[in-house]
Amino acid sequence: MTRLGGDPPSPWEGRYGFSRVVRAGDWVMVGGTTSVDADGMVRGETAYEQTQIVLEKIGRELARVGASLAAVIQTRVYVTDISRIDDVGRAHGELLGHVRPLMTGVEVSALIDPRMLVEIEAVAYVAG
Repeated sequence: MTRLGGDPPSPWEGRYGFSRVVRAGDWVMVGGTTSVDADGMVRGETAYEQTQIVLEKIGRELARVGASLAAVIQTRVYVTDISRIDDVGRAHGELLGHVRPLMTGVEVSALIDPRMLVEIEAVAYVAG
């Protein structure tokens, strides 16, 4: 099993004791990912922009363990305002529409930083 912190790591990884990506055999899980950069700044002003950044980050994390966005079979999308789900879905479709993973979108009351509008988890399967 491979467990890696984010690259770059989030400000909370060490404090909360979690990995960003775990590969267990053919399965790869990417934990809740936001548009926070290495300096702890939230990037992207809109839910659409944040979703693009998040999915690009997830793609980079997958690549670190030999996977890619093409291997994603499921995403869980958490938004702080469900009225923004179309913007989130548009970005999701642009980056993952060719893959067509399962997608769950739910509204949450808040994320860890009030500037965050979107957090996404991903599950990928890489045979062999």
